[in-house]
Amino acid sequence: MQVLAIVVFFKLAELMIFSQVMGNTCLSYYCLYHMTLSQISETYKTQPIPVLCQRAIKNAFVADALAMPVHWYYRSSDIQQAFPSGIKQFYPAPAQHPSSIMSLHSKQQGGRQYNSAKAAQPEVSVVGDIILKGKESFWNQANVHYHHGMQAGQNTLNSYTVLWLLEAIKAAGNQYDEATFLDLYITNMTAETPTHPDTYAESYHRGFFANRLKGRAPNQCAAVTHDTPSIGGLVRIGPLVLFMLNQGYDVVECKSIAALHLKLTHPDAKLTQVCFQYIDLIAELINAADKSQRIKLLERHLKLVAGRHFRSRPIAAWADNQVVGGIFSTACYITDSWPAVLYLASKYPDDSMKALQVNAELGGDNVHRGSVLALILTLVNEDALDVLFQQLPLANEINAVLQQLFNVESASHA
Repeated sequence: MQVLAIVVFFKLAELMIFSQVMGNTCLSYYCLYHMTLSQISETYKTQPIPVLCQRAIKNAFVADALAMPVHWYYRSSDIQQAFPSGIKQFYPAPAQHPSSIMSLHSKQQGGRQYNSAKAAQPEVSVVGDIILKGKESFWNQANVHYHHGMQAGQNTLNSYTVLWLLEAIKAAGNQYDEATFLDLYITNMTAETPTHPDTYAESYHRGFFANRLKGRAPNQCAAVTHDTPSIGGLVRIGPLVLFMLNQGYDVVECKSIAALHLKLTHPDAKLTQVCFQYIDLIAELINAADKSQRIKLLERHLKLVAGRHFRSRPIAAWADNQVVGGIFSTACYITDSWPAVLYLASKYPDDSMKALQVNAELGGDNVHRGSVLALILTLVNEDALDVLFQQLPLANEINAVLQQLFNVESASHA
């Protein structure tokens, strides 16, 4: 009922906006805007729609693993010293991390820890007792890598949540169900035997389980910290939207469900606004007639959020570190990371691998930027990063769930 009400609200609101802008042509334009994948697949690209959706999601997993070794490195010199040949293949996480401040992060909740000599030690630690069991000791040491112990090609925790989301959709009969996702998320995060290889959990994970300890219902456990509006919140959105579009949902329905899903872990108005921009871009790229139009769409979206920087100086004229790490921070905050993604996509629309290498070597929150970037670029150029994908330890699991979810015959939403 909640989803239905939001869908109706969005449809009416958008129709009113289109009416004001388009006048008598409103209805025809509105119908065109809300075409679904099944309606446009005859004119779209060289790859069938379900194949391209699967490829985009696979490439997002590749981007995550590629950037993992230098995730949250904030000095390019450190990356060059550790990987003088560049990030062109998978590497394990280095033993030491020159920029790591994991030891300063709270193990009880989201955000940083603020120690007080008078403060009583909690009986239960979120990190160690509830999640990341057996990993708490690594949080007490300086310069430990956020992804300590992870091997070449392994995916980080946020990419595992994408896999859990896809598995939850499958378990719910090939449809998105909030309760099924939350149940699987909680089960995997709190498992006695680790279901993922990561050592670190972002603020939103720690805040979620801190609130759950307080007795909140799972769909009310989202915490708000300084980094809630971050690019990591979009990592599950792209795969979810591709699934829904392939099932026949229109853009308004996708936005409605994506907003509710985002709210489970990242309740933030600004991030939701960017989430909608991301969904619009995905739908527009799928609707585009050819590659040249898709490239123009990338540039248009970049100029919508950062146009003043590229009016007098074309995108190609900028050095990448002048933009990502210069104009925009390499950190996770969505006000910087979203335009950074759009810049890299616009700069390297013909070469996904080059874009992902540049993204990784720029450091900062390159893992989550890369996941979003890879999905977008695949819709632009259809690149298949199959050689790298097959090296992922998760490749078989990802393949299995994608083949079921993107089976053409299973698309049934009306």
